[in-house]
Amino acid sequence: MTALQEDYRNAGFGGALPFGTRPAVLVIDVVMAYLEPTSPLYAGVEAALAANIALIEAGRNAGTPIIFTRVVYQPGGVDGGLFYRKVPALKLFDAGSALGAFPPGMQPQGDDIILTKQYASAFFATHLASTLRALGVDTLVMGGFSTSGCVRATALDAVQNGFIPYVVREACGDRAPGPHEANLFDLQAKYAEVISLDAAVALLGRPS
Repeated sequence: MTALQEDYRNAGFGGALPFGTRPAVLVIDVVMAYLEPTSPLYAGVEAALAANIALIEAGRNAGTPIIFTRVVYQPGGVDGGLFYRKVPALKLFDAGSALGAFPPGMQPQGDDIILTKQYASAFFATHLASTLRALGVDTLVMGGFSTSGCVRATALDAVQNGFIPYVVREACGDRAPGPHEANLFDLQAKYAEVISLDAAVALLGRPS
C-alpha cells in the first residue's frame, strides 16, 4: 500500500463493495474513433481493446448479459447539447460516421444489448437502469473508453443507481497515463471496485 492509499484508507475511503449474484458485462464506447490512427480521438488503447474482447468472451462463457454502448448524434449535434459544444471532437460521432462503429473482432452477437447514448454516462437519458432491473442485474463489470470520461461517469452513476460497479483496469483506456491512473485511483477510493482482468474473468466464471 502506498502512502497515498494509506492516507485515504485512514481517512475512511476505500471500503469494499461485494460482487453480486447477477452480473452483466458493460463495454463502454469501444469504437473506432479511439482505435483508428488517423482519428483525432486516437488514444493508442489497443491493449485495452484486447482486454475488452477477453472480458466479453468470459461473459459469454458464463451466460452473462453483454451490453455495448456507443455514441450517435443527429447531424449537427442538436441532441448533444452543451456537451457537444464543449467537445468539438464529438462531431466524429454524427450519425453515419465510420468512426462510431465497433471494431473488427468485437461485434455484438445474438441477444447482446446495444445502447446508444449522447452524453458521458451510459445511464444519463437512456434505458440502461430499467433494462438492468428487468434483467435482475445487480453488478456491472465494465471497461471501455475513456477512463476519465465515459467510464468514470458510468461507474459513478452505476453506484448512484444502486448497481455495484466493478471496473476492469486493463479494459480501460485513456489518452495519457496520468488521467487514467488518477481516475482509477479515485474510483477505487469512492465509487467502485477496480479489479484486474484475471479477477474479473474468475468472478464471472464462478457459480452464481
